[in-house]
Amino acid sequence: MNQVADILQLAFDARQQHVDAVLATVVRTEGSAYRKPGAMMLICEDGRSVGMISGGCLEPHIIKRAFWLTRHGASVQVYQTGDGQKEDLEDELEEKLDNDAIDFAVDLEDELNFGLGCNGKVHVLFERLSSAMPYLDLIQKVRQSGESTTVATLIRSNSSEVTVGTRVHLNASFLDDNKNSQEIPEQTTNLPKPIIDELSAYKVSKRHADYLVLKSPVANDNSSKNAIQTEWLVQRVQPQIRLLVCGAGNDVMPLVTMAKLQDWHVTVIDSRPQYATRQRFPQADAALYVALDDSETLLKLSQNAAVALMSHSLSQDRARLAVLLKNANHCNYIGQLGPRYRTERLIKEISATCADPTALADGINQLHYPIGYKLGGDGPEALALGIIAQISAVVYEQVTVTKELAQPKASYE
Repeated sequence: MNQVADILQLAFDARQQHVDAVLATVVRTEGSAYRKPGAMMLICEDGRSVGMISGGCLEPHIIKRAFWLTRHGASVQVYQTGDGQKEDLEDELEEKLDNDAIDFAVDLEDELNFGLGCNGKVHVLFERLSSAMPYLDLIQKVRQSGESTTVATLIRSNSSEVTVGTRVHLNASFLDDNKNSQEIPEQTTNLPKPIIDELSAYKVSKRHADYLVLKSPVANDNSSKNAIQTEWLVQRVQPQIRLLVCGAGNDVMPLVTMAKLQDWHVTVIDSRPQYATRQRFPQADAALYVALDDSETLLKLSQNAAVALMSHSLSQDRARLAVLLKNANHCNYIGQLGPRYRTERLIKEISATCADPTALADGINQLHYPIGYKLGGDGPEALALGIIAQISAVVYEQVTVTKELAQPKASYE
């Protein structure tokens, strides 16, 4: 969910300033597509915009059409990225829009071919900020709480009784702790109960965003011909990746910068208070002094986080690693900086002081050392790039790198 923070901030500003806006969301892709379902772009009526739903190919068209496409309410537009002539498309579309001859998005739902040669289709939902704001508020709450939740968005229906853009929140208990929060309106009164039941029971795949087609017979009519058919984006709204860096040396600075470019939540800790400061790490979400014997704070900060041990201090690494190895399932990733023999020495020393060394087995098996992938290059920036790549692969369960990448960096062999 890159650029999400900027979209949320602009949406909040627009609401406070009473400026109307349109949220464009990718709700389905077919074939090759630059962005995945769930990618968003916000377009304000005063000209401000943020986010991307393609590689920059569709955005100029969308900025020009967003308010026209939502003049009757939410709508879904399909964009082709196969072979074709974009110039002819723009001329034809200009004439249709100028004459207002057809309801291009709602009535015909034509597929616009942008002639990009990517051979894919991108389905985009357009909705005004007033109807999209509850969804954006939910995303903000997910980011604040660190808890994921599931939302189903209606893309199409053959029934005029249900509205495109209707969202069904499938984890009602997620919002119960704050009764004053703005909830997604569950506009389910016109949806057949079998569809609601199927949505509620659906388990989202590891991709976290699925296209789903559901059919339900019309009351007192079992004919499939008259069945209500609905198409949905069922999306697992995920919190930010949380990165905890144990160590606040200079080589951590590019890692923090790269992580924030990925919209990760970053905390830097050190047992040396003069190192872990906001002045040294202004981009981090937090820079904290944490004593080596403060296991409680370490476990709290590492909950569901990726942890990078980078202190360049044997005493610091030994203390942090001892706690983390005993609580390996607590984290999503643990990586130790330094040559292999150094980490093996740390493991041996920790095992010697552990009452039950077998309790460290899971943690040792999950430990990535030396930290990061071998991508080439030298210096803190190259190290940071390899760490970011490895954490991303592990967290997104995309660990398909070659054996070469998994080898220790030359300087750490």
